[in-house]
Amino acid sequence: MSLCLKAGKLNKLRIQGEQMDKITKQLISEFLESQEIESSDQAESFEKFCNYSILSREYSKTFDINSITIGAGSDTGIDGIAIIINGHLVEEEAEVDDLLESNGYLDVTYIFTQAKTSSNFDAKELQNFYFGIQDFFADEPQLPRNEDVQAYAALSSYILDKAPDFKENPKCKSYFCTTGIFNSDDKNISAVTKAAYKTLASLNLFESVEHNVLGANEIGKLYRRSKNPISATFNFVNKVTLPEIEGVEQSFYGVLPFAEFKKIIIDESGNLHSVFNDNVRDFQGNSNPVNRNIAQTLTEENPNLFCVLNNGVAIVAGSLKSSGNSFTISDYQIVNGCQTSNVLYECRNAPGMDEVNVPLRLIVTSDEEVKSQITVSTNNQTAVKKEQLAAMSDFQKSLEHYYTSITGDGKLYYERRAKQYSSARNIAKRRIITVPVQIKSFSSMFRKNPHFVTSFFGRLVKNIGEAGSRIFESDHQFATYYLAGLAYYRLDSLFNNGTLDAKYKKVRFFILMLVPLIASADDTPPLNSQRKVEKYCDPIIAKLNNPSKCKSIYKTAAKIIDKAGFDTLDNQAIKSKEFTDKIIAAYNGELVS
Repeated sequence: MSLCLKAGKLNKLRIQGEQMDKITKQLISEFLESQEIESSDQAESFEKFCNYSILSREYSKTFDINSITIGAGSDTGIDGIAIIINGHLVEEEAEVDDLLESNGYLDVTYIFTQAKTSSNFDAKELQNFYFGIQDFFADEPQLPRNEDVQAYAALSSYILDKAPDFKENPKCKSYFCTTGIFNSDDKNISAVTKAAYKTLASLNLFESVEHNVLGANEIGKLYRRSKNPISATFNFVNKVTLPEIEGVEQSFYGVLPFAEFKKIIIDESGNLHSVFNDNVRDFQGNSNPVNRNIAQTLTEENPNLFCVLNNGVAIVAGSLKSSGNSFTISDYQIVNGCQTSNVLYECRNAPGMDEVNVPLRLIVTSDEEVKSQITVSTNNQTAVKKEQLAAMSDFQKSLEHYYTSITGDGKLYYERRAKQYSSARNIAKRRIITVPVQIKSFSSMFRKNPHFVTSFFGRLVKNIGEAGSRIFESDHQFATYYLAGLAYYRLDSLFNNGTLDAKYKKVRFFILMLVPLIASADDTPPLNSQRKVEKYCDPIIAKLNNPSKCKSIYKTAAKIIDKAGFDTLDNQAIKSKEFTDKIIAAYNGELVS
């Protein structure tokens, strides 16, 4: 078990009736603008600002800040809850099952946050926060819970029931944030923290318990860091420079000791960087025969043989700064070597690991076409079909360009690589459509299977690029994908500004299924016909870009959901095809309201 205390200092600020310090105020204002969050409540704004900054440190992919922010009232003294499993932020039980099936194990981290806009640091508030965390894991909780806390507690119970599948016990991290001044010598605060640590440790649930106390200065640093493109600095001594290649600025081949390689794949929090997005396959887990053999070489046989037995890792970076053997790469991805990198990470604490040499190819280029060619060629293995490579490279790149061509209020950004827009200050982050959101939205709208994307998303992803997957197919017209992304963004905006009740969030993909049905009297066209697709999509897009018509469409969809007669908070119901069928029946008027 480890205990981590972090103290932050900042100029004293006053909240009630007086002005917050200028730096914090400006950072929060920028954050609210970037997320398109409308809020007049300073405390609520600070909570979301802290939640975003902290989770960005722990989780390197794009996420919805509202998904981890706990609603006010009966929040058990907690402002934010996040559960990360195998590097993925999870909200549903089905996602846990998908990750277990894909990886063969569960690596779980709990993150709890509390933010206080107070000029004084109050030990009682800290105590309440820690008690709320303890109560979260209690078999018989004492504190009243709102719907958000109940949902996360139910998810946690589901996860803990799968303890035999844990790689190790979960990690528990807490962050208490304040705009006041924290005195690390305060004996009252120290006593509260130590007592909370002992209580959580005594539950025998956690591999490690970490308590962090941050001031506004530290929160500000985390927020600024969240906007920077991913970068790594390492010493690359044993290398050769490859000949000049058209479209490639610089390229190298060599071996890198794991002591240096881990700087590329592991962040300061000890988590894997999100640098594997250009790989077709996610990590297949330790049960995979190839990965098991790699691990045996590193831990049971002769780790010195690793560099001659393994094909190594290929990295494509957008830029490189070097001074002698010191390399700093930015905006990079590991385009081949996802399995190898993950196994190295899993074995990182094995004896002698720092001396293990990793074969490495480093290509520096800003040419997207060259990046795509490298990704396809380095992944061209018998286990990866060419159709899959096309789906995850050429089609994705073209779809991103299509999004870029859209102007006006319907402007969105397709994020085919995690955090690729993180450093773009002029882009509202809520206008970013991630690959998972694209898949779920498109499949719900054009395959009429919202229950499937809710409960079997992992299987849906695995089939991408294969015959019959019916998503990201090479002849599909991009307008349907953009329409799905726009419909998701508009729906999210209505939730964000309170126009739609939050109770409909769990059924948002069922609502998306209804959007084209409500907005158009035409049948869904063949998705490979440009003329027919544009004739179908353009009028719907125009309605979604009209505020009054857009609001009417989603209000009508919510009424149809109500008419179907299902409990929108029932996790099991929304996973069933029966729910989808009843909603379509309600839309067709086959159900009597």
